[in-house]
Amino acid sequence: MSSNKRAPEGELPTGTPTSASLVVCSTCRFSSAAREDAIGRTGGVVWRDQLEQTLSSHSLGTRLVIEAMPCLFACREHCTLFLRSPGRLGYLLGRFAPSVEAANALLDFASAYLDTEDGYVRYAHWPEGIKGHFIARVPPEGRLWPVGDATVTSSIS
Repeated sequence: MSSNKRAPEGELPTGTPTSASLVVCSTCRFSSAAREDAIGRTGGVVWRDQLEQTLSSHSLGTRLVIEAMPCLFACREHCTLFLRSPGRLGYLLGRFAPSVEAANALLDFASAYLDTEDGYVRYAHWPEGIKGHFIARVPPEGRLWPVGDATVTSSIS
């Protein structure tokens, strides 16, 4: 069921949404050890600000919208967010340090995500800075991949 088609460089498959959103948990902890930074901002607020600043000079430009909401219910993690786009897999990620490097890795992953028809990005295309940060992969409404579909279940090949 997963077509796993990649668009030619600079193009999107026909019918594929051209944008996505990152929903950042605004109440997330700053780190596993601290709720807030030295000046009292939650990790979610610092992370959102860093992502917005990094996006302003990233090639994604207006293809990605950064949003915030309180509590994504991933409270065992810190600096958590949800990457989503209609008809594509969604990804819940966390355990980031709210840094420029982490923001760039995440935005590079979002770019690869937007270059797919279904949101499935092969492990070989993951930026190093997001490996180990995945919490959950969420199927889009009305679409499931069949059990045993090697294109989805062997994501680290």
